[in-house]
Formats: sequence, C-alpha cells, structure tokens
Amino acid sequence: MSQATEIPVQVIQLTDTHLFAEAESTLLGLSTDTSLNRVIDLVRQQHLPNMVVASGDLSHDASAEAYQRLAEYLSRLHAPVYCLPGNHDESNTLRTRLNDGLMRTCHKTVTENGWQMIFVDSTRADSEGGHISSQEIYQLKETLTNSPAQPTLVWLHHQPLPIGSKWLDKMAVDNGAELLSILEKHAQVQAVIWGHVHQQFDEQHKHIRLLSSPSTCIQFAPDSENFSIDPVPPGYRWLKLYRDGSFETGIERLTEIPGKIDMDNPGYS
Repeated sequence: MSQATEIPVQVIQLTDTHLFAEAESTLLGLSTDTSLNRVIDLVRQQHLPNMVVASGDLSHDASAEAYQRLAEYLSRLHAPVYCLPGNHDESNTLRTRLNDGLMRTCHKTVTENGWQMIFVDSTRADSEGGHISSQEIYQLKETLTNSPAQPTLVWLHHQPLPIGSKWLDKMAVDNGAELLSILEKHAQVQAVIWGHVHQQFDEQHKHIRLLSSPSTCIQFAPDSENFSIDPVPPGYRWLKLYRDGSFETGIERLTEIPGKIDMDNPGYS
C-alpha cells in the first residue's frame, strides 16, 4: 500500500500543560487550563488522533486536582493518552490519578501500526534536571535488542542534549550522551521526542531525528542565556506513522496567545 492510499497512525504530543490544583490559577498571568483547552480544540479541528503522548510537567504543583482535570480535558480527544512524568510532577500521584480508562502511565512500550513507542522516565526526585536511571537504561537496551525490525520512537520529558539555551541546558539529561550512544547502535530508532523546553527543536543526529515541541501554555525563547519568554502562541506536535517505517511530523499553533503573559517575569518555580 502506498502512502497516497494508506491511512497512517496519527500521534499527538501535548506537553508541559502546567495545570494547578485550582482551575483559576495562572502561570505568569496565563490561564493554563484555558490555554490547554484551546489547544485541544485545535487538535480536534485538525486531527483524529489514534494516540496521545502527554510528555511531562502535566501539573505545575503536582496536585491530584490538576491531574483529574487533565484527564477530563484529554478525554475529549477520544484516544488513549500515554503520560510521562516531568520535573514538576509527582510520579506516584500522577500514576494514581492518570492510570484509568484512556489515561495510561504504566506502559513502557506500545505498538501501533508496526511502530514501537518506548517511554523513558527522565525524572529524578528533588531535581529539575534529567537523568536516565540504570534500570531505565537496561530496559531500553533490552527492548531495542529484542525488536530490531520495528521502527521506533523514544519519548522522554527532558532534552537529551544541549539545545542552545544556557539556562535550560543546565536541566538537560545529565547522561544524555550515554542515551544517544545506545540509540545510535539501533537502526530502527527513527526519532527521540521530548518536552520540557517549551519550544520547537528539530535536528538530525546520525540516523535519528531529534524533536521537541511547544508547550500548551507559555513558550521559552530559543537560544537564550537566561529565562526568557517567546511571545508566540502555544501548540502541539503531530506525527503520521506509516507501515514502511517512514513518518511525517509538524507543529500546529493557535493563531494567538489565549490571554496575557507577564513578559518581564524573571522566571517561575
């Protein structure tokens, strides 16, 4: 079947939603609930996803209430949602609140249309930075060794290499070079995709495409020395996966920021 006639699997990445316990709370002046729901509206207009990956920092305050509302909002996409923790999340609460019905947090690998999705936890307790544990490394190696013919996407929250923003790169995966060295040895790995950086990134490393995606709320300015907001609208990444191992991907954004952002704020915690 040619790509012209094949119906590919559609995957949507939503990341860094930063919801709070109180729905009325804001991040640098922006309602993260409102912004997320506008992005979900856009997904519904543009795509019919077969699956969604929510790649971390799903709650800003790690609250059960935020995860509950997130599940309600994402149910409007009528697709299974695979959730990864970010540095703002609390893993146990996330797994308890987002592991029912369409919400899934306990899967390490998923297969769709012949494609393999590997979900890697890059968080470590009490740290904003990323790290891949020895157990995660072992599981990754074993999965890749046992599936050499399956085109594969690797998902995590933190960036596995510097992206050119000094302040953000202090929070990158500290053993990202080891991760990439492992992936280089496996020809079936097509891409590594992450969140955390609140911006679009698209580069090639060996045979592997490296991708990050905009947040559903505020955006960080690329190539910035210090914390800096980029005044562009929020959005999401889409992927179309074909049976021959090829894929297409792109970014969709809202036409405008759904509210006002405090552009002079020196950061947030």
